[in-house]
Amino acid sequence: MIKENFIKLYENSFRENWDLPCYTDYGEEGNYTYGQVAQEIAKLHLLFKYCNLRRGEKIAIIGKNNAKWCIAYMATITYGAIVVPILQDFHPNDVHHIVNHSESVFLFTSDTIWETLEEESLSDLRGVFSLTDFRCLHQRDGETIQKFLKHVNEEMLQTYPDGFYKDNVQYTTLSNDKVMLLNYTSGTTGFSKGVMLTGNNLAGNITFGIRTELLKKGDKVLSFLPLAHAYGCAFDFLTATAVGTHVTLLGKAPSPKIIMKAFEEVKPNLIITVPLVIEKIYKNVIQPLISKKGMKWALSIPLLDAQIYGQIRKKMIDALGGRFKEIIIGGAAMNPEVEEFFHKIKFPFTIGYGMTECGPLISYAPWNEFIRTSSGKILDIMEARIYKERSDMETGEIQVRGENVMVGYYKNVEATNEVLTDDGWLRTGDLGTIDANGNIFIRGRSKTMILSSSGQNIFPEEIEARLNNMPFILESLVIEKSKKLLALVYADYETLDSLGLNHPEHLKTIMNENLKNLNNCVATYEKISQIQLYPSEFEKTPKRSIKRYLYNSITED
Repeated sequence: MIKENFIKLYENSFRENWDLPCYTDYGEEGNYTYGQVAQEIAKLHLLFKYCNLRRGEKIAIIGKNNAKWCIAYMATITYGAIVVPILQDFHPNDVHHIVNHSESVFLFTSDTIWETLEEESLSDLRGVFSLTDFRCLHQRDGETIQKFLKHVNEEMLQTYPDGFYKDNVQYTTLSNDKVMLLNYTSGTTGFSKGVMLTGNNLAGNITFGIRTELLKKGDKVLSFLPLAHAYGCAFDFLTATAVGTHVTLLGKAPSPKIIMKAFEEVKPNLIITVPLVIEKIYKNVIQPLISKKGMKWALSIPLLDAQIYGQIRKKMIDALGGRFKEIIIGGAAMNPEVEEFFHKIKFPFTIGYGMTECGPLISYAPWNEFIRTSSGKILDIMEARIYKERSDMETGEIQVRGENVMVGYYKNVEATNEVLTDDGWLRTGDLGTIDANGNIFIRGRSKTMILSSSGQNIFPEEIEARLNNMPFILESLVIEKSKKLLALVYADYETLDSLGLNHPEHLKTIMNENLKNLNNCVATYEKISQIQLYPSEFEKTPKRSIKRYLYNSITED
């Protein structure tokens, strides 16, 4: 059991960092200090107390990253209630299901999302609050929440007649074994499940971030991954708030243009991101530079190449604010070509591995110890093993056990028993290997692995990574049809248009060339029979993984 109490981490942080900046909404004036955040939490605690909210009751939050989202989350856990963060990209029907399934009594939501929800489908909610200003958007018949909120400042004065100071920050005493978070997974293979995470699971992640000094007092971070997702939440928000870091919340889609401008302005000390964001920067900034004729020639000359790589590294570091000690990439597989290039130019990046069921971290290595193609080293508070159904198998399922592993899925014993063994091992569903030093190497998902007619394992993600680097291909999906491999491709129609190549005959020639080049560099059993153009981007989960199960029934042309 982690010795640091999860809730006390925040009680101590608000007291110790009272005057430091805590949360800032990007593009808006002013920020909340840690003391001001503590005061906002105190107001919400008075509201919860007035409504006789019991410890262990659930409060749901849905909306874009902003300071009020963070305050609502902090107020919930420090009161002893269970927080239910919901990804803002979820369909209204899914939101209704999650709020009802979790038995949430309160909902904090952005005004625009509230407009898409149906009150009659959320009959168990006692109150709904705006993430713009905490006003009450809806209350159940018989509740007097709106009336109380009108006089909340008077209530504060009555409760704290001498003013609200750091000594007044005293939160509930709740042991780490209690469930404090219900995180509904996005899941690429079907409907989401409510992951039950305890204070110990969360403290395991946060104290790891503190021990390894990922973030320190006075550091800055830019939070642009959805906070309702375990990865961004654990480090950009929870670890940051526990140590006195200043969090700037982006609150908008991280397109390369928007995010580069924000990096330049915020100058973060640590960057937490998913491969998609970094790969887009590589494709837009680096690839055009190294593809130039003169540059290709220069890079072929020893000594000169090291100098040029140094300049490219500096250009990228400066473009990302210039102050970060490393970039941690996680949430999905990294494109091997991009990873190899970053390694070549000695760019300070590392790739971690985790899942919501571990809140999320399983493995990590600092950038200067990171082994290329791995996903970091198993944490010292976790164990990992490779489970093989047959001894002759090249890879097996990665299974993990330890402080970060969830207690199960909420109200879903069947799903819990499917993933947790009797002795506490979590079946990750990922296939891979582990070296003698504890580094994890992931090959693919067991659910997506294709077994060839001659018995070889085919990992579609590896073929897709090669395809995505080919001309005029934005993204791809490899599926099996009639015992052959078929590649669905969403082409870069914008670039094709600009070059006057968006014509069926041109497209056919380009894709045939791509098919030939791909099949020249994969194993015989991995060869693709056909590239089939897809008319739009593939539908994705909020962590930008393609929802593969939606495309398995596609037929060949």
